[in-house]
Amino acid sequence: MKAIGIQGWLGLVKRSLLLLLLVSCDSINPELENQILETPDWTDATHGNKADPDYLTVFPQTSVNTLEITLGKENWTVIQTNMNTLYGFNFGAGGQPAPGTFPNTEPVYVPVSVKFNGAAWYMVGFRLKGNSTLRNSWRNGIYKLPFRLNFDRYEDEFPEIQNQRFFGFKELSMSPGANDPSLIREKAGSDIFRKAGIPCSQTAFYKIYLDFGDGLKYCGIYTMVEVVDDTMIKTQFGQEAGNIYKPESTFQNFILAQFEKKNNQTESNYTDIQSTITVLHSALRLSNPEQWRTNLEQHFNAAHFMKWLAVNTTMLNWDTYGRMAHNYYLYHDPGRGLTWIPWDNNEALMNRGNNTTSMDLGMVGNNWPLIRYLMDDPVYSAVYKHEVEEFVDAVFTPEKMNALFNQYHSLIAPYVIGPTAKEEGKYTYLQNATAFTNALQDLREHVNSQNQAARSYLE
Repeated sequence: MKAIGIQGWLGLVKRSLLLLLLVSCDSINPELENQILETPDWTDATHGNKADPDYLTVFPQTSVNTLEITLGKENWTVIQTNMNTLYGFNFGAGGQPAPGTFPNTEPVYVPVSVKFNGAAWYMVGFRLKGNSTLRNSWRNGIYKLPFRLNFDRYEDEFPEIQNQRFFGFKELSMSPGANDPSLIREKAGSDIFRKAGIPCSQTAFYKIYLDFGDGLKYCGIYTMVEVVDDTMIKTQFGQEAGNIYKPESTFQNFILAQFEKKNNQTESNYTDIQSTITVLHSALRLSNPEQWRTNLEQHFNAAHFMKWLAVNTTMLNWDTYGRMAHNYYLYHDPGRGLTWIPWDNNEALMNRGNNTTSMDLGMVGNNWPLIRYLMDDPVYSAVYKHEVEEFVDAVFTPEKMNALFNQYHSLIAPYVIGPTAKEEGKYTYLQNATAFTNALQDLREHVNSQNQAARSYLE
């Protein structure tokens, strides 16, 4: 018998205890029951919560990882029933969805198993996520669905997986690139923000196999995205004591329901947000701009926001504040105030003909006061213009962007369209391989166009 070491025996004990818990549960998934006995693979580094997040393993930059996720028929049925309740139509129903099919309630979690590099994680929380991408994918019956993993979602029911992690990560978000035939915008957008000095989630490419009850099906390339309130804040800011929000707000006024707290939920203290909005709309903005700026900067990192606005507008990331009231986080960074964090960059580097395409942002109205009021202030507009110049000179050059795009395109090209894409239903958004190839040239042309627009604005 091959020796497996103390960690292996501890893992075996954990798996055995978990199995005892599971067999007493009426809703046990038989597939999970069998898998739990396969390998004694729990270690502190891979499954525990004491190790630091392993970015090199989970977010490699020069290779493509593989995840195998088993839902099973019962869980897939649960998901379909829940989605029909939320959206009002079945998977693959086609046609136009009924008005108001963007429910505020998140889709249901189900327990799944996850396999990676020969090791397995059990009773992992799996739920679908997203707005228009999820709705359209569900309506069209495309199995390449956006989803999120929560590795200790079921720890209360199954204490033996308490504080289960995936190499130090509790949650991970998976973006399928639904409206991006290049499949690299989510990753490139995040990387570009960080290159420009704006904290943003780490990302990596993954080959994803999903079992809906009839065996593993290849669902193509996803981009794994680090969850902001899990590890990103602590890693990039050095601490995470301040409030973390995921808003759905235009900042026209304070509405509690529009500022979801991702930490400190037991504390009903929203004074940081309330104070920012109060100062933003103060009459001092027009009567005493200098005092207005001083007051605003006591609560809000305005200089950082102008940097984000410059980068976001130049590369053209339209699906966020300025057109949509979502896809950003706010972190109350001690000493700096509420700090803007971009999120959901899968439609970055894309022109949709919206009112934020012009570099001077002149068409943005007062319904987006963070943009309009700060751009109307000569001091902040000068900061914006300076940040545009820094960005196009140091980061957003055709040469640097083409090198980045070429690197990512070459990395994922062998895995873009798998064998099940045409055989058994819809497992890809791509019409053909040509669409993927042509998308690379579209990205190059977009950078050239936006770089020229920025330089014309600076003249």
